Amino acid sequence: MQNTDDIIEIDLKEIFVVLLNKLWLIMLCGIVTGVISFCYSSFLITPQYQSTTKVYILNNQNGDNVTYSDLQMGTILTKDYKELIKSRNVLETVIENCKLDEKYGSLAGRVLVEPISDTRIIAITVEDPDPETARYLADEVRKVAAKHIKQVMDIEAVNVVEEANLPENPASPSVVKWTVLGLALGMCACVGVILLKYLLDDTIKTSEDVEKYLGLSTLAMIPVMEDEVSASKKRKNSRQRTYNAVDLESEDNKPQHKVEVEDLKESDTEEGK
Repeated sequence: MQNTDDIIEIDLKEIFVVLLNKLWLIMLCGIVTGVISFCYSSFLITPQYQSTTKVYILNNQNGDNVTYSDLQMGTILTKDYKELIKSRNVLETVIENCKLDEKYGSLAGRVLVEPISDTRIIAITVEDPDPETARYLADEVRKVAAKHIKQVMDIEAVNVVEEANLPENPASPSVVKWTVLGLALGMCACVGVILLKYLLDDTIKTSEDVEKYLGLSTLAMIPVMEDEVSASKKRKNSRQRTYNAVDLESEDNKPQHKVEVEDLKESDTEEGK
């Protein structure tokens, strides 16, 4: 990284070397966050099961004969059917029939209505922690919605394409997806911290940095040997221990000298008497 006239140049090769040297740390952070994501998705998130039922709605306006205009009009009206299925009237009736302890908004968040592409089939999916309850609610939503659509749209019948299935495996959470996402986020976060630390570090470390950043040539370098540094520290610690020993010895001798002086004074007093 070079700063000249407020222009910052980043050496990609140097950044690659920095990241390569910290590869072990990046992998470690990714593994830690991946394990956390795996444990969270496996043990802390309640599994959700989805059951799907499908209906076919045909808007026939010409008696028993189905024309192209009927099919085209039915395709256009699939959005209307979607809104009718998730309407408050339908879902509140389902709550009342199934004796659910929840509000309209809560159930609406667990009901998904999707028209099948290029068809007139509508798929109704209900999500629930219990697979049996998910299937029961999907069928109930279909039955109540069929009656409501007949009344509102003046349609003779809503045909059942598929009954609601009993889900065997949870639809969410995806443990693999959570683990991979946690692994990727951990590695990206670690790379971001390393790059930020690298970009903010403007200290001079080598002779190449002196020539690169200051434009000065290096005449000589004074190496610092680790053995010499450790020996210097040992000598310093040894001197410190010697000084402490001398201080302790002097303190131990002071009372003794005082006793000897007092003894001399008492002997002089007795001789004087």
